[in-house]
Amino acid sequence: MSAAKKTASRKGAARKAAAGAGALGPGFRGIAPYKPKKGEPYMSEAMEEHFRAILHAWKRELMEEVDRTVHFLQDEAGNFPDPNDRASQESEFTLELRTRDRERKLIRKIDQALARLDAHEYGYCDNCGQEIGVARLEARPTATLCIDCKTLEEIRERQLGE
Repeated sequence: MSAAKKTASRKGAARKAAAGAGALGPGFRGIAPYKPKKGEPYMSEAMEEHFRAILHAWKRELMEEVDRTVHFLQDEAGNFPDPNDRASQESEFTLELRTRDRERKLIRKIDQALARLDAHEYGYCDNCGQEIGVARLEARPTATLCIDCKTLEEIRERQLGE
């Protein structure tokens, strides 16, 4: 594969990973969205296992991307005599490392969510203690705030930021 094709492939993978870092969307990596059964208590054992599977799959995917990045940086590291080629390569490496840094932070959030699952605290708002909700957790499995508390937090941030 040519260097240009490898670079295009890496950029596509980086965009895909960055997009995946936001919301997982309906069904993540073959894991269908959870449908609570009638009368099922919130964060039942089955629900916890569902979200545990999502978090583990997401973390595994991110870790595989880290491995691919290491190999990419090792394979592509070269000393180009042309300063423009060298600058382009440095720019690609910087972008790749910035993406991996964001993913490293996301892996830390995933680990925290898994710890909350182990402690049976997952799915409850850190501020008010209310249920975060299955739909919100499907969209953002690392959420620690219910939608109301998150909305208030964002309003405060905007007021202080302006």
